Amino acid sequence: MRADAEFFESTADSRVESVPLAHLSIELGHFYAPDLRQDEEFFIGHFRRIARWAQAAREACGDLFPGRTPRISTCVLIDDYFAVPETPRTLIPKLLKAAHASDLEIDYLARESGCADSGVPAGVADQAEPERLPASLSPAGLVEARLVEDPPPDTTAARPPVRQTGWLCNGQRSPATEQHEAMKSPVTWVPPAENAALNHSIFADIELWRDEGRGRRLWSCSMLAATWQLLRLGVLRDNGRRVAVPVPMPEELPQHWTDLPMVMQVTKRPAPFNAYRTMTVCAPLFLPIENAVRTILQQVAVDPAVLAQIGARGADEGIDPAASVVDRIEYLFVDTGAVRGADPR
Repeated sequence: MRADAEFFESTADSRVESVPLAHLSIELGHFYAPDLRQDEEFFIGHFRRIARWAQAAREACGDLFPGRTPRISTCVLIDDYFAVPETPRTLIPKLLKAAHASDLEIDYLARESGCADSGVPAGVADQAEPERLPASLSPAGLVEARLVEDPPPDTTAARPPVRQTGWLCNGQRSPATEQHEAMKSPVTWVPPAENAALNHSIFADIELWRDEGRGRRLWSCSMLAATWQLLRLGVLRDNGRRVAVPVPMPEELPQHWTDLPMVMQVTKRPAPFNAYRTMTVCAPLFLPIENAVRTILQQVAVDPAVLAQIGARGADEGIDPAASVVDRIEYLFVDTGAVRGADPR
C-alpha cells in the first residue's frame, strides 16, 4: 500500500454554496428581436404601462412584512440568442433611460444566450470570482440533467426519453393512427390525456431543443425561460456552485453582447438578484410559453440540499417558501406593448 494514499467518502467534501436572497424579484421586461428593433419611445411606453403593476407587486410584498422593508430587486432579460440585437453600447443606455423616465429602476440586466451557455467573457472573470464561474457552462443543460419525466399511469415508459427526442409532455400522447401493419386492424384514435387532470385534460407537448447538426443544439424559448426562472429563484447549482453570479456592468459598454457577463448588476446597492419568489410582468401573447415553463418546472428535480438550505433561511426570516418551485412563481399578464411576432418559438 502506498504510504501517501488518502481515502475519504466521496460526499465528504461536497458543499452547496448559498446565494443571497431578496424577498421578491420583479421582471420588468423580456424583450425579443421585434421589440429590440423599436425606438426609445417604444420602451418608454412599455415601462409606463407596467409601472403601476410593478408598484402594486411591491406593495403586496410589503404587506407580507409589516414593520419591515422587504428586499425587492428588478431585472430585464434581453434576447440575444434567437437574434442579434443592436449593440449593448447603443441598446442598454436606451433601456435604462426609458425605465428611468417611467420612474422605474432596473437593478439587473441579463442575456438570454447566457441561459444556453454562460461562458465567462474575456475581461469579466477577474471581476466575479472566476472559481465560481466555469469557463463554459450550460444552465439549460443543468436543467435538462435534472428532468424527471412523468410517465402516464399504467404505461411501460416505452416512449423515447426526453433527452433523446427533445420533447416533454405532461401526460399520454395520442397513438399514431395513419400507419399500421398489413392484415391488422387500424389503430383506433385515442385522445391525449393529462396525468393530473381536473375533470378535463389540458395536454401540453413541449419542444425543449432542436438538433441543428454538427453537435449544435438550439434550445427552445420555453426551456430557456424555465432556466431563467430557476436562476432567479437561486435553486440552480453546478456541483454545488452558484450559477450566473451577477457582475457589475462595465462603465464602458462593449460592441458585442458576448463580451458581457450573463447577469449584470446595474444599480449600485440593489437587493439580491436571487429571490424567494419571482413576479413576471408580460404580455398575454406569452401565456403559452409560460404555461410550457410551468409544465417543464413540474418535472425538474431541484437539489434537495438547495431546497433545504433555502427553507432553513426562510424559517429564520419567518418565511415559509412553497415546497414546489412552481408555486414560488407569479405572473401578471397585461398589455406591455409587445410587438406581435415577438414570440420566437
